[in-house]
Amino acid sequence: MTAPQTTDYATSGSRAGRVNHWLHRYCILLAGCTLFLIVAGGMVTSTGSGLAVPDWPTTYGQNMFTYPPSKWVGGIFYEHGHRLIASTVGFMTIILAVWIQRAEERRWMRRLGWLALAAVIAQGILGGLTVRYLLPAPISVFHGCLAQSFFCLVVSFAVFTSPWWNSDARPVVSSAAWPAKRLCMILTGVVFLQLILGAVMRHTESGLAVPDFPLAYGKVVPDLSASSVEQYNYDRRWTWQYEQVTVEQVAFHLAHRAGAILATVTLLAVTITLLRRHGNLEAIRRPAVIAIVLLLVQLGLGAWTVWSGKNPRITTAHVAVGASLLGTAWFMTLMSIRCVRSVARETEPSCALAGVAA
Repeated sequence: MTAPQTTDYATSGSRAGRVNHWLHRYCILLAGCTLFLIVAGGMVTSTGSGLAVPDWPTTYGQNMFTYPPSKWVGGIFYEHGHRLIASTVGFMTIILAVWIQRAEERRWMRRLGWLALAAVIAQGILGGLTVRYLLPAPISVFHGCLAQSFFCLVVSFAVFTSPWWNSDARPVVSSAAWPAKRLCMILTGVVFLQLILGAVMRHTESGLAVPDFPLAYGKVVPDLSASSVEQYNYDRRWTWQYEQVTVEQVAFHLAHRAGAILATVTLLAVTITLLRRHGNLEAIRRPAVIAIVLLLVQLGLGAWTVWSGKNPRITTAHVAVGASLLGTAWFMTLMSIRCVRSVARETEPSCALAGVAA
């Protein structure tokens, strides 16, 4: 089997002059603030502060923007701070949506602007519902997953408004059986699935349902029968990590571990394939290497979370790196769409010659 043929990747830059550089910088800032918001939300869950402020949208009956800092103590600091950061991101999204309507000629970009605004409004409502209904797991999980989706959407804005994306770059031509775009989409989907499993585990209090790692109750695959789980609870009732668990919690925890294995295998397979095919393209090579580094850090944090008994800072770092990994996978997807053009194998010779001739 012959290796996929490629062409050079050239840039004329004739369209880059029409890029709004300040809008691009603003999108990068919003992406950073959104990631910070995810970290703040992670601290709320990790410290068990979700109901530290029992009312919404007020804070103990007061306007949350005028609630005195002297009362930001204990869990109130994390929950109230999370609300303020969320409000800031919401206001920034309103500005982005209006700015895009005025500055963008691309109709699909203007529609994405309204989509971002709708997503941030929905996220705020979900945040309020989690408090009003006393942290129900389904709403809390949806709230967390929508935050990750919104982060990817903001990353998209940062990419779509960049001078590089809007240049007259000529994409590489590839005749690989599995195009780079498809591989990156699969990777993004697997990482997102793993984040869903993580959110389910966190919001069902299953983080320490299995207190040892890398084994699970001393086995690779533990028995999930009710009698076995009852024995697990009895055996570890005097340990420092003890929490009474159910069969469902153990299953959720093990599902997250299985998802980690799937995500690891998928990420390594995709990034190695991309580096072998398109390692000469910095737009592909750099995020692929970053993804591998983030994966190693994430695996270490996952183990450390269990060993530390869900230390809030370590657990939140695990959430933050997971979001960063999802954003990187999505960025790789966008880069593969922009950098690599897939063609049928039958046209491989003519496409290669056309690319060289160009």
